[in-house]
Amino acid sequence: MSTATHTAAAPFPASRHVGIQPVGTEPVVHAGAPVRARLRITRRGRAVLSTVIALPLVLGTAAAVLNGGGAVATGTASTAEFSYVEVEEGQSLWALAETLAPQADPRDVISAIVRLNALPSADVQPGERLAIPFEYLP
Repeated sequence: MSTATHTAAAPFPASRHVGIQPVGTEPVVHAGAPVRARLRITRRGRAVLSTVIALPLVLGTAAAVLNGGGAVATGTASTAEFSYVEVEEGQSLWALAETLAPQADPRDVISAIVRLNALPSADVQPGERLAIPFEYLP
């Protein structure tokens, strides 16, 4: 009895181009050669991925838009009252600060007066009316 060896032919001819394999065949791996896997994403997968990426951006934008009006002033009137002083001839803010709050540092008092009255500098003119901060009232 004779023994014959039969080799099965591949269902598709081997491709001559490197990296291209016919559909349905396993890639040929040479010893020591790295295997590169290809990521294939479907239309549905692209839609899901796009949604996952876009959702935090949309939510962040919506939160910023909705909270944007948080610092709007209310319609209620303030009950704060101010005491005012009138600057006399030859009087500076330093002298005024020493008169109003002798126990405090004059630089702190001058800074508070400048901020409260929105003055461009610490220079004042005679006859100018200045609001005095509450903490320095006599």
